[in-house]
Amino acid sequence: MTTSTTNNSFKSAFIFLTTLFFLWGFITVLVDSLVPRLKDVFEMSYAKTVLVQFAFFTAFFVFSLPAGFILSKIGYKKGIVFGLLTMALGCILFYPAAEYRSFSIFLVGYFTLAGGITVLQVAANPYVALLGSEEGASSRLNLSQAFNSLGTTIAPVVGALFLLSDTVKSSTEIELLTETEKNNYYIAEAATVQTPFLFISIFIVILALVFLFIQLPKVMQESPKGGYLSLLKNKLMLLGALGIFVYVGAEVAIGSFLVNYFVDANLAGIVADNEVMMQIANTIASTFNKTFSDADSKSLLVIFVIFYWGGAMIGRFIGSYLTKIIAPGKVLSIFAFLAITMIFISINTSGLLSMWTILAVGLFNSIMFPTIFTLSLEGLGDLKAQASGLLCMAIVGGAIVPFVFGSLIDEFGFKVAFLLTIVCYGYILFYGRFKSKAKLIKN
Repeated sequence: MTTSTTNNSFKSAFIFLTTLFFLWGFITVLVDSLVPRLKDVFEMSYAKTVLVQFAFFTAFFVFSLPAGFILSKIGYKKGIVFGLLTMALGCILFYPAAEYRSFSIFLVGYFTLAGGITVLQVAANPYVALLGSEEGASSRLNLSQAFNSLGTTIAPVVGALFLLSDTVKSSTEIELLTETEKNNYYIAEAATVQTPFLFISIFIVILALVFLFIQLPKVMQESPKGGYLSLLKNKLMLLGALGIFVYVGAEVAIGSFLVNYFVDANLAGIVADNEVMMQIANTIASTFNKTFSDADSKSLLVIFVIFYWGGAMIGRFIGSYLTKIIAPGKVLSIFAFLAITMIFISINTSGLLSMWTILAVGLFNSIMFPTIFTLSLEGLGDLKAQASGLLCMAIVGGAIVPFVFGSLIDEFGFKVAFLLTIVCYGYILFYGRFKSKAKLIKN
């Protein structure tokens, strides 16, 4: 092929692959929007509620290495199709889960969905990096990740307006209903979850068909064999893997419990009584031709979670520039310190200041995953692909840390639980400083 034809092929492939980044970002955060609803429906403790996240993020640990094996056997194009169809199956499982009010089926659905996302993660990240020159790899991946952040920003709005727009009745209230009223309530409640995820599953299947018929350039190189044992002996890579573990854990723990944190702090009434806050909420809701009138609705608080994930999108653009002029390890440690500061202010204040400071943590989360990931791969040469698989396994932190976080809330309350996230960001601060000093010594 000519250079022009190759470039056009790469651009087309990049556009299609970027839709995958948006998709898994959107769905991952949409899971968070279901957490407060499932807590109410099944009247569960915080620790049990976080089993949703546990099922979701455990899949990354279980499927990361098998995903690499599958892709080596069937190729990346078929692997992407396989990942998308697995995601669609996970979404479809939410239909019977809502129909029969079965928490177990919900967990199976989440695990299946996350398995599909894992396959896409393992396939898409290196693929985008190889779609062009090596010098432009970082730029391409950052652009794709920006669309991932766009998905995570939009998801809370969809969750607020379509998953949390009605009031969930307690078991006591349901018992007071007549049989007809009870059946009508169950049908309406199930439809609230079934309808959006049914549309999402249809969209994913269509996307899978598109990838089945488009031509993707063959750019993947075979990874060296037998590298995992040597990687497990590499202390620097393992320190980075721990960084991924605690970062994902802290980010998910905060994102999953933001609404519950706001409710616990009685922020619904404060937000509803604030003209500016209501104007912000209704401006965002107007995108979907909706407005807020019920001051006690969780959806009013969920709408502000957009700033947590939206901050990550904005911070990614800022961080991409800062890491060009300042050592990445130093930027990482600064952002970790600022995240700790925001959490500390939030748990020691009240009202809107407490709300906005915890939302600001999203801004400082922005560069952490890609920066830790990149720093962890330094000096690994041909083992980078296999190291990426191990680093993806560390995403299981999104299952472990939120579970401990939820247990701490049940036992001691939010203020004590947030100390766990401070410890997580404290390690990231240490890792950033450690890598900065290591680079200075090397130079």
